[in-house]
Amino acid sequence: MGDPKKPRKKWEGPNHPWIKERLEREQLLLGKYGLRNKREIWIAETYVRKLRHQARSLLALPPAERAAREKALFERVRAFGFLEKENMTIDDILGLTVENYLERRLQTIVFKKGLARTIHQARQLIVHGHIAIGGRRVTSPGYMVKKSEEDLIDFYPTSPFKNRPPTVQVGGEESVQQA
Repeated sequence: MGDPKKPRKKWEGPNHPWIKERLEREQLLLGKYGLRNKREIWIAETYVRKLRHQARSLLALPPAERAAREKALFERVRAFGFLEKENMTIDDILGLTVENYLERRLQTIVFKKGLARTIHQARQLIVHGHIAIGGRRVTSPGYMVKKSEEDLIDFYPTSPFKNRPPTVQVGGEESVQQA
């Protein structure tokens, strides 16, 4: 089981650290999703890699056992909102990308909902405790938001940001939505 103070590592780094194309792609992801460091990308890559590995291992199972495990995997992928399809197949899960994972992080969803002006401000609001899910404060920008929790994201009740109108970026300009 292990010592609770020493949690298991959630990521695997790249096998070869200095591949130019990978470095450029990681740099773009860092900027687009407002990530703190490349470890957050590696966590996402590891999670997606494990999902895809589970999907591949299902292909080797006998049909009776495969159906039950396939259903469980599809429900988990659908619950997190990685894929929206009703008739999901193993190929859909094998096609998951890091971007699918990063789109479901709390930081990205706060920005897309218009609670923050920039992706970096979204991270700051979360870390400083201004964002809550269903009234429960969440201070981790990397929190994976389930599809059922998406509509419950709002400012924490005592946050000074609670009473200001939400902003949405449209074409590089900020606009205030009238409530």
